[in-house]
Amino acid sequence: MTDCLFCKIVAKEIPATIVYENDSTLAFRDINPQAPTHVLVVPREHHANARALAEADGGLADEVLKTAHTVAELDGVADSGYRVVFNTGPDAGQTVFHVHAHVLGGRSLTWPPG
Repeated sequence: MTDCLFCKIVAKEIPATIVYENDSTLAFRDINPQAPTHVLVVPREHHANARALAEADGGLADEVLKTAHTVAELDGVADSGYRVVFNTGPDAGQTVFHVHAHVLGGRSLTWPPG
């Protein structure tokens, strides 16, 4: 999609602090972090939300979750604990409609988040 912010980041048309990338995903730091580790994991293919990602062929949802864990390992929060969040739809707080997982960690995370 030509007007999608995250597609532009994947295409490297917009700069981002990339933490990790592979053939199917890209992980980059959130510009408004809510925890010491706050990284967004996006599939390189455009899918609007978690439902669309789940319906995609080829195990892409698995790859997003594997990348989320890799990010947690790289940031040193895999053993102490981290949260993976998908906001799906406006009522859930989704503002960029390219599915993305938030990887949060590095401090105690309360529940419910709000």
